[in-house]
Amino acid sequence: MKYKICKVKAGKNINDKELLLSNINKIHTTPMGVERIKRNLKLENENAVEYCKTKIMNSNCNIYKQGKNWYCEIDNIKITVNSYSYTIITAHIVK
Repeated sequence: MKYKICKVKAGKNINDKELLLSNINKIHTTPMGVERIKRNLKLENENAVEYCKTKIMNSNCNIYKQGKNWYCEIDNIKITVNSYSYTIITAHIVK
């Protein structure tokens, strides 16, 4: 009988929130995503990606993963980030 040996590295068992925050510099969006985020959040002269990153890094942000996306909720805003590519898909005001 063969056994598969699995090694668990110390300190590598991090939760979804820590994983997203540790890769905050990878977060980006497409040109269409920028326009969608600005429209949905009513942003005018702000950098949409930096605005979202700031919200995500806030200690009060509720970050959870469902399927292939992370959802970040803070200040009546919900930001959706693809968990594989770190692309901001959309952001909405929660009513």
